[in-house]
Formats: sequence, C-alpha cells, structure tokens
Amino acid sequence: MILSLFLSFAAVPQEAGGQWSPRVEIAWNRYYDYDSVLEIERKLAEAWPEFVQLQDIGESHEGRPMRLLTLTNRATGTHDAKPAMWVDGNVHGNEVQGSEAALYLAWWLLEHYATNERAHKLLDERTFYILPSQNPDGRDHWFHAANTASSSRTGTRPTDNDRDGLYDEDDANDLDGDGEITQMRKRVPLGEGSHRLDLVDPRVMIPVSGKEQGDWIMLGQEGIDDDDDGRINEDGKGGYDMNRNWPSDWQPNHIQFGAGDYPFSYSETAAVGRFLLSRPNVAAVQSFHNSGGMILRGPGADYVTYPRSDIRVYDEIGAEGERMLPFYNYMIIHADLYTVHGGFVNWTYEGLGIFSFTNELWAGPQYQGGSSSESEGGRGSRSGSQLEWNDSVMLGDIYTGWKPYLHPEYGEVEIGGFKRQHGRVAPSFMIEEMLHRNAMFCARHAEEIAEVSFMRVSSEDLGGGLWRVTAVLKNDKAMPSRSAMAAQNGNGTPDRLTISGNGLSVIAGGEQRDRFRPELIDSPVRRPERLLLDNGVPGRGRLTISWLVSGAAGTALKLRFEAEKADAVEWTGTLNAE
Repeated sequence: MILSLFLSFAAVPQEAGGQWSPRVEIAWNRYYDYDSVLEIERKLAEAWPEFVQLQDIGESHEGRPMRLLTLTNRATGTHDAKPAMWVDGNVHGNEVQGSEAALYLAWWLLEHYATNERAHKLLDERTFYILPSQNPDGRDHWFHAANTASSSRTGTRPTDNDRDGLYDEDDANDLDGDGEITQMRKRVPLGEGSHRLDLVDPRVMIPVSGKEQGDWIMLGQEGIDDDDDGRINEDGKGGYDMNRNWPSDWQPNHIQFGAGDYPFSYSETAAVGRFLLSRPNVAAVQSFHNSGGMILRGPGADYVTYPRSDIRVYDEIGAEGERMLPFYNYMIIHADLYTVHGGFVNWTYEGLGIFSFTNELWAGPQYQGGSSSESEGGRGSRSGSQLEWNDSVMLGDIYTGWKPYLHPEYGEVEIGGFKRQHGRVAPSFMIEEMLHRNAMFCARHAEEIAEVSFMRVSSEDLGGGLWRVTAVLKNDKAMPSRSAMAAQNGNGTPDRLTISGNGLSVIAGGEQRDRFRPELIDSPVRRPERLLLDNGVPGRGRLTISWLVSGAAGTALKLRFEAEKADAVEWTGTLNAE
C-alpha cells in the first residue's frame, strides 16, 4: 500500500508544499453502487472533455444504461483510427471491484497525462474503451439487497431454476434483518450431527468423521420455504451466468450451467458483442473478475488449441503480470482453474483474434496470512486464520456472531457468519493498491500493442528499366499486428502493404523467404501492388517484402502499411539504386 501511494504521489503534479491536488478527487478506499459509478464517469467526462466521450451501448434487463467511456486524445486522431484496448469489469454482479479497477485506469491516465510520458503516449496513440460494469443489475442488487459475498453473481432476468413453472420465487431471506445473508445452524442430539463446535473458538464449525460425534448440523444460507415446495432457497433472483453466453465454444445449459438459450441471448452480452464486432481496431482486452489472485487466459476447454506464436505473447505479458501483481499467478483457464464454455475472453481471442486476459482481483492470502485453501469465501464456518483476521485486523467488523432464531420449518436455530464484504472483496484499506497494480497491468498490456515501422527501404537497378524494391517492416512490441489465431480463422481483414508511384508498373511482389535469394517471393497473381499480409508483422520481429517494378530512375515512391490493430505508417522516397 505504501509503495502504491508513493508511486502515485511521485508521478503527479506537485503544488506548493508538495501537496497533490487531483483534478477529480475520488476515494479509492471504497466500492460504489451503480449510480455512483455513473456519477464518476460523468465527472471524468466533465473534467476532460477533450479526452472522454460517454456512450450508452445498451441497457441492462432492468433498464440501466451500459455506459461506456471512450478514452483518447481526440486532437491526435479519432478513437476508431487508433489501435484500442477494451477494459471491463463486474460481469458477475457480486464481483464488484472490477468496476473500480476499470474506472481507476481511466482516472489515472487522465490525471497523469500532463506529467507522465507513458500515460501521455497511451492517450495520444491508443484508445481505451472502458465499460465499468457488464452487469449493472447484479451489481445494484448486491449493494442494495441482503447478500453473501458470492450471491447476486447473476443478472436479474427472471429464471426458473427449479423448473416448477415459477420464476425467482424462493430466494434467500434476511431472517434476522441485519442486511446480510449469513448461515443457519441447528443443535441436534449428540451423534446425530455432522459438525461439532471448535473447542477453542465455538464460532467455528468442525465437520466430524470416523468415530467423532457431532451435535450440530449446518442448514445453509438464511431462508425459508417461500413457495411451500419443501425446499429452501432453490430459486433465487436470476440464476444464470453471462460469462457463459459468448459464441466461442458455447454449450447449452445442460452442459454448461447458466449459458442461456443461445449466445448473446442476454441484453447485456448482446450490447457488448455488437460494440466489439463494430470495432475491429480493438487489439487488447482486459476483463476484471474476483477473486483468487489470477491472471487468466484461454482456452476454456482442453480440446481448443492456441497457436504457438500467440502463446509466446501471452506468456511474456503474463510473466510480467506476475511481477507486477504479488501473489497473483498466470494461469490457463481449463488447465489451472476449471472448464469454461462460452467465456468472454475466450470469444474475444478465439472469435475476434484479440489478445485477452481475465484478472481475478484480490489475492486474499497475501494479507490474511493463510493459503488459498483457507480463503473459501461465503461460508459461515471459517478457518481460525480467517476469524483471527476478523478479530485482530478488522476488529470484528466483518463477522456477525451466532444468535438464536425461531425458524418456521426448522424450529430453534442459530444464524451467523461472515458478511458479504469478506472473502471475495479487498477490505477498504487495501483497495487502492489492488486497483493501481491491476490498472497498470492494463497499461502494460496496451503498451505491447503492435507498433509497425519501416526499418529500411531500398531499390536495386536490375537493368532494362527493371528494379527490385525491398522494404523491411519491424515491430518492437510483443503483440503481432495480426494474431496467429485471427489468421488461422480468417477473423477480420489481413494487413495491407501497398506500393505506388507515377509511371510505376508493379510486376510481382511478396514476402521474401530467403535473405540470400531475394528473387524467391510469394507473389499474388492479381494486384501485387496491394499485398495482403495474412500473418501481419510478428511481435518482436521483422518482415521483408520485395517487388519487381518497372520505371525510370528518380520515380517517386510511396509505401503504405495498414492494419486493423496497428497504426498505419507510410514511407516516401524515390526509385534509385543504393
């Protein structure tokens, strides 16, 4: 935290007395409901009108605007003429800090544009499309209704989860009226229970096994049988997963729970999909989730393979992410986590050819002194280290003790456990460091978008008015100008390289395969003056192109490179032997 604050302080404008006064003051030690998120977006647009445009790309099920921040210096070009990065958060309603991370990135770049060379370059040369929340309804429900750390993950479109013909009729209930959904436990005769009280701390429930005898049973989350079907809390609000509703490797609900009727079947995913399909300039994607401290990439299933050259890009950026984000691990979704069909970052890479990461924000073990297995989240029974954290660091603020309640079905029970702000979200005093580090990971990702330039252009007189023109394109960034996955699947438009000049006739042209035999080129039969570069310019690499042309010495030449996911560049000169 101290390091994060120091870095922020050191890089921003200093006023008299060494005090920093940001143009827009935002408290980054708290989480914001959706109305407040919209207000922050409004403040940023009002403070930096030359950099920020607001656009509603759709509406949620309940009619909330899905408000997008388009961030770039419009004085250096329009947003759609620059390579871009898409950043979003909160596709799961309870995973709230993704919205703050997306907003923090926008705020930090804007506040530092005048004083930080890299922020200046990013806003001048790149576009950021930032959607703080993919799931405004789930977010608002998490803030304003009783919830656990893990509930309100879904959107709010009514869903018949128990298949009884009714929708959302048996949600959890805040029985004790404390604004939280915690757990229920009941005492039973010794030997009939599944748990016993911990001898040191009776708040902790210990599962019994073998010859042990228990005198308590756990009854799950607070709730009653609202629909009188003999079950409790079996059909809550919503009950689907918008991060399973994307086209790549989409599977129906009986294979992938929560997938919806078909890809883009939810208004929120459809809005995001329409936007991204209309923005071929998007070259990088970052989607923020929580929790667990992970930097995730696809594939989501073991039968999907990625090209080796693209994996090298992922590995380089992921390795740097591990250095920037202590206690985070760079992981593959299906291999290191679990199978995900129809995931968002799977679609943006596999379907659109965009290098895409999901960061699972908040690595709890870093601060709680325990292993990840001790940070299960959302349960009433917790390990001793979790309760020690509550008692020593949070002074009991995130746990409610067990208290009696007369339940209409279960009789005398006790209700208690951890509140929603523990487990999946960082505590208030640790939020800013989490946001800063993850936002800077976005910035580094954006900095590795391809930057193509003409390293060298030469012409050789072959006699009889025939010339060989050779151009070497270089790209010093990690990402190629077109991903191998895009080339493999035919996603988008290939890069283009053109040669032109008055009186110039282009006979053949193509990529030079052998530096010692420049006559070996793969030339298209038609229009060699306009070459389609299916594989683009490789990351950290070069591409050599040669043409055979006829023309007079001194003829003016113009070479132009264009790509969907890299800046266009030109070279001008004359047809002259070296």
